Amino acid sequence: MTRRSSPGKGALADDLALLLEAAAEAGAIAMRYFRKSPEVWMKNGRSPVSEADYAADAFLRETLTAARPSYGWLSEETADTAARHAAKRLFVVDPIDGTRGFLEGGSQWCVSLAIVEAGRPLVGVLQAPARKERFWATKGEGAFLDGARLEVAAPGKPPQLAGPKPMVDSFGKSWPGGVSRVAYVPSLAYRIAMISAGRLDATFIKPNAHDWDLAAADVILSEAGGRIADVAGNWPVYGTPVTSHEALAAGSGALLDAMTSELAAYVDA
Repeated sequence: MTRRSSPGKGALADDLALLLEAAAEAGAIAMRYFRKSPEVWMKNGRSPVSEADYAADAFLRETLTAARPSYGWLSEETADTAARHAAKRLFVVDPIDGTRGFLEGGSQWCVSLAIVEAGRPLVGVLQAPARKERFWATKGEGAFLDGARLEVAAPGKPPQLAGPKPMVDSFGKSWPGGVSRVAYVPSLAYRIAMISAGRLDATFIKPNAHDWDLAAADVILSEAGGRIADVAGNWPVYGTPVTSHEALAAGSGALLDAMTSELAAYVDA
C-alpha cells in the first residue's frame, strides 16, 4: 500500500516548508524561459548557463538568505566565498540541474535545494516542473514524491544502470547476467531521484560532480533506503572548501557494493 504524507512534520519542518515553497517558485521562473530560446553563455568554455539559471538563482539567493540569514550559501551560479565556512548550516543550490537538457527542451531537469550541516544534508527538495513532479526528504523522516513515500526497488535481472557508458559497460562484464544501460539523463540529481522512486536501479557518477549536483538527491536517496558511495564505500561530505567529488556510485545493496569496486580506475591516485 502506498503511504502518503504531507510535508512539514518533524524538527526540520520549517526548513522543509521554506525549501518547498522556494523550489516551486524557482521552477515557475525557469518555466517562463523553457523552450523559448533563452540567452546562453558558456562557463569555462564548456558548460552552458542560461538567463533562466541566473533568474532562478537570484530569486533563491534573495529569498532563502533573507529567511535564514545565519545559513551559509553555496550555489552553482553564485561566486563562492569563504564566508560560508563560518555558518553551522548551509544552503546548497542548483537553480537548474540539467541545464543542457533544459536548453534542448527535454523534461529531465530540476531545481535542486538542500540544507547541509556537519557535511551531510538534512533536507532536500527537487522540483521538476516540466514533469510536474516534486521530490523531498528530511533526515529521519522519509523521502517522498508528491506525497507518496519512496523506497528503492530490488534490482531487476538484469539491473538497470545509468551513468557514463565506459563505466556501465565495464561493470556489466563482471556483473552476473550483465546489466541494462538506460538512456542518458541530463540531470544528475534527477537521475539519483529515479533510484529513490524505483525507476532505476543504480547509477555511476563520473568524477567532478559538485555539491550542488548531489546534496539534495543524496538525502532523498538515503531516506528511500539507498545511498551514494565512493570507492571506499564512504558517504560524500558536503560544504568543504573543495566542492567537487571523485567518482561515485548511487544505488543500494549488493549491487552498489559491487559498483564501488569499479570506481578504482576513475579515482586519482
